Amino acid sequence: MVDGAPASGMPKPCPGYPPSLGESRLLSEEELRASLERTLQQWDRTSDIWLFGYGSLIWNPGLPTVENVRSRVHGYHRGLYLWSRVNRGTPEQPGLVLALDRGGSCAGVAFRLAADGVMPHLEALWRREMPMGSYRPAWLPCSLADGRRVAALAFVMRRDVPTYTGKLGEDTVRQVFGCASGRYGTTLDYVRRTVEALRESGMPDRALERLLARCA
Repeated sequence: MVDGAPASGMPKPCPGYPPSLGESRLLSEEELRASLERTLQQWDRTSDIWLFGYGSLIWNPGLPTVENVRSRVHGYHRGLYLWSRVNRGTPEQPGLVLALDRGGSCAGVAFRLAADGVMPHLEALWRREMPMGSYRPAWLPCSLADGRRVAALAFVMRRDVPTYTGKLGEDTVRQVFGCASGRYGTTLDYVRRTVEALRESGMPDRALERLLARCA
């Protein structure tokens, strides 16, 4: 091997990766509870809740659902906009996970959760999705495939946090696909499973499929 050259099969070093993200801090149980309570202020505590899944929630919702329906939200699109230092990467080699960012529209799955007994499941969902507060929970207008319109709870990317990636070049994505792995596995496996789940649900994400084909 030429001195300084990458090993065969490994992605070439990429300027800007790994990113400088500073210190991370997990939200306390009190902060998580306060965030959940703020989000639920407009809920009447008796109606079923709709949850919009656009990434791993599609293939691993992790909570009981009454109904699963193909759906779409407008004003946001899906992309690899969040650095992951635990689930799909490490502080030294952050991975990437999907988030909703402004503009366009996004197809996903809307899950209806029964109001009765939902709070423990929402608390578990908050621990899963909001450990560092990188998302902004929001009630988004959601069009269901059968014509119904509902307000669905979704996790939207915050642009004011260090873990927001902005628009990444494909060299960086290729580097992450080649090396990032965390508590739940690799970024590459996460993206592949999401692509497969979207296709199996009849709503393939062509942009994400092309990115996977070019960078994997």
